[in-house]
Amino acid sequence: MKKHIVRALLALPAVIAIVFVSYWLGQEIVAGRSPSLSSFALIHFAGYLFFLLMPVEALVPIYQAEGHAGAILIVIAVSTAIAGEVIDYCIGRVVSHRVIHDLIGEESYTRFKGRIKKWGGWAILFFNLFPLSSSVLSLVAGMMRYSARRALLYSVAGLTLKYFTIVYLFNLASSWMA
Repeated sequence: MKKHIVRALLALPAVIAIVFVSYWLGQEIVAGRSPSLSSFALIHFAGYLFFLLMPVEALVPIYQAEGHAGAILIVIAVSTAIAGEVIDYCIGRVVSHRVIHDLIGEESYTRFKGRIKKWGGWAILFFNLFPLSSSVLSLVAGMMRYSARRALLYSVAGLTLKYFTIVYLFNLASSWMA
């Protein structure tokens, strides 16, 4: 019974985030407005929480196509991703191993832990270059008591490189199509 209560308590923020994001976007769509930077920030932040894995990197070209500047999108994307990863890291530090094993599975935990032990910060940088996995890696880094400062440094580097590349490729593709 206790396991169900813990899962329900951990699922509650996910449900609240989904409802809030849906409401926010629904308001913009109903009003006929193009997506705002606020909605980008909100969705992007939610996508970096380990319990709401979403490929939010796909939002960058969509918002660029709406006329938002790539540099601003990079700053918002990196800052909201870091905020989400800090929360994931802190959850990893304070929530028991058993609860997190139940959430992400023993196999995923063991795989991510092995990569952090073997590669350290380079694993964090590498996983931040790709969608979906960096938030789980931040959670595991917190569980392992990996240095928060190092995790943050490698995350910022990986995220900045990832979003710079996405914006650059969108601009390159746009210039070819023009």
